Amino acid sequence: MEIWDLYTVNREKTGLTVERGKKQPEGYYRVVVHACIFNRNAEMLIQQRQPFKDSWSNMWDITVGGSAISGESSPAAIERELKEELGIDISFEKVRPALTINFANGFDDIYLMEMDIDMNELKLQQEEVAAVKWTSCDEILQMIQQGVFIPYHKSLIELLFSMRKHIGTHTREDNTIPSE
Repeated sequence: MEIWDLYTVNREKTGLTVERGKKQPEGYYRVVVHACIFNRNAEMLIQQRQPFKDSWSNMWDITVGGSAISGESSPAAIERELKEELGIDISFEKVRPALTINFANGFDDIYLMEMDIDMNELKLQQEEVAAVKWTSCDEILQMIQQGVFIPYHKSLIELLFSMRKHIGTHTREDNTIPSE
């Protein structure tokens, strides 16, 4: 049984929880996390969900994702998801999400990283992941159009690929000090 902490609209923890599968009370929100791993060839590691999953069964998705469980911070949740689903053990203790997107029931923290991974060394969680592969932005967009990839907004996928080498809203940091 998975229990999720509930938050206010301002992302303040309320002390209330909800069990996965139960109706989430209106006006309360939960935290979801996603990670996108890119390689040096500008490809994203994507996973195919198992055909017996309740939602988005047999569809392809970004690298990993899941809900933060009760008592878990966003960085701890993405650490757990990467370890559980793919066997990747990385510390996110001092890492913030590159992007947070609000959705109807919560906050979706998206972490971006670049690392070359030998797919033969991954340990796929049989309950969650059927397959993995490296894929370009264009290939993901085609898969969305074909109905085999979770239907994310095209602009979100393009943004994730665009932001993979830098965090923030600018393509470079401006370190100049304004003159008075």
